[in-house]
Amino acid sequence: MRASRLRRTGMSNTLCFQQKAGAYCVPQFQILDQLSHSDNGGNYSIQAYSDHCCTRELSSKNDSHARCNSSSTISFSPYGSPMLQQEFQSYPLDLHQSPETKYSSPISMSSSITDDMTDFRHKLKELESVMLGPDSDVPECYELALPSSIAPPELDSWRQMMEAIPVGDLKQVLVTCAKAISINDLPKAECLMSQLRQMVSVSGEPIQRLGAYVLEGLVARLDASGSSIYKSLKCKEPESFELLSYMHILYEVCPYFKFGYMSANGAIAEAMKGENRVHIIDFQIGQGSQWVTLIQAFAARPGGPPHIRITGIDDSTSAYARRGGLNIVGKMLSKLAESFNVPFEFHAASMSDYEVQVADLGIHTGEALAVNFAFMLHHTPDESVSTQNHRDELLRLVKGLNPKVVTLVEQECNTNTAPFFPRFLETLDYYIAMFESIDVNLPREDKQRINVEQHCLARDVVNIIACEGTERVERHELLGKWKSRFRMAGFSPYPLSSLVNATIKTLLGNYSSKYRLEERDGALYLGWMKRDLVASCAWK
Repeated sequence: MRASRLRRTGMSNTLCFQQKAGAYCVPQFQILDQLSHSDNGGNYSIQAYSDHCCTRELSSKNDSHARCNSSSTISFSPYGSPMLQQEFQSYPLDLHQSPETKYSSPISMSSSITDDMTDFRHKLKELESVMLGPDSDVPECYELALPSSIAPPELDSWRQMMEAIPVGDLKQVLVTCAKAISINDLPKAECLMSQLRQMVSVSGEPIQRLGAYVLEGLVARLDASGSSIYKSLKCKEPESFELLSYMHILYEVCPYFKFGYMSANGAIAEAMKGENRVHIIDFQIGQGSQWVTLIQAFAARPGGPPHIRITGIDDSTSAYARRGGLNIVGKMLSKLAESFNVPFEFHAASMSDYEVQVADLGIHTGEALAVNFAFMLHHTPDESVSTQNHRDELLRLVKGLNPKVVTLVEQECNTNTAPFFPRFLETLDYYIAMFESIDVNLPREDKQRINVEQHCLARDVVNIIACEGTERVERHELLGKWKSRFRMAGFSPYPLSSLVNATIKTLLGNYSSKYRLEERDGALYLGWMKRDLVASCAWK
């Protein structure tokens, strides 16, 4: 969840407590300097085609603008031909358009790859301008050329392949294309991509919207340019106040983040009963919003509140959305604690989680310790990325601190060590549930929904599909694997509070009935219909 990166960029920064819901949710943006976002009504226009796009130019032998001599060429270029430069010089794309306006054509499986190429190029350029912006930084052009002469048997084979796919079954076309890429069937993948370009839409049904970003990931993977595409998407970060607004919207329309924070806070509050001095270490603290409600809960504790000290760990990634360093978080929480007469200290540790040493944490004798891992451990490299295995090393470090409780909240998704094709299927299944849940509360024509999905989810999807090695930072694991890691580090399960379970059920009453809450094997799962999306548990 920006899709994941929660609490870093995108979804990692979406984990903010902003709405009062149950015992552990309160407004956040009122506290963070009354941040507001005004709609300036600006338009996004597509600039000259010399700006980056990822295009498919199919040209005939007689086309004077053809870049290749082959009868059919598919090219991906940041420059484009002179003809296309003129064609796209001032083609407008207005993200504030009316409900009747679409970004791409409706689903159509009957058109061939040579039908109406002008419209085809427009649709393609629109999509990529929405995703990457008109000034993308992807360097170098790359071309994928179909054979200059295609034998009739091959044409028949491709035709049979397309006819075998049910009309309008976008998901099946995406899966077939990914399968072709996984077995290095380049001609088949190119043929399917030309069809997919006409089927996806950033303003269509959930599968069409997700398909737009999935297709970008497939294109980037086919060219081995996943890193370039992903970095370009990162470069198109909106202004910080806009990003906060998008994160706030996503936080409000989906209960996933409230669920994660409420369950973790409940476990910490339960473990700290009777303690006079409490130290909470929060890896990737982000906006610090999780602790607002916990401070309030401690303030109301019979016998008076404990002395609270929070160590916030965060690298520079979150500073952009925060519009500054960790001192902003410390000042906000200190002011809040003072207003509730809660003794409070804040300790900042500006570094990546795998750089943390015990000396950085400011451990004091006589403090009851809680450690919080909310939507962040999946970014820590494990044994499949580095021989150092930072993921397990961090857990062993924390165990050595002898904490009373450690909370874990993660997306219930298997995208870490799985090979490309199974990982693709898992990503498609996971994020279609996420996009469907957004669809319930945000109209498809709502320009804010497009911004939310683009800035909070799209980059994660592209990263999972297109990147490998150290460049693939979205490495989710199922809770079963996390349990194995915690047990190997020496932890044992900490029982979750039944009160928290009841509070979350009350929260879900404000959302669609398609959300479901399930407790099993000592953990809480929040899902959409039959798909688990977020899991939460605690350890000691």
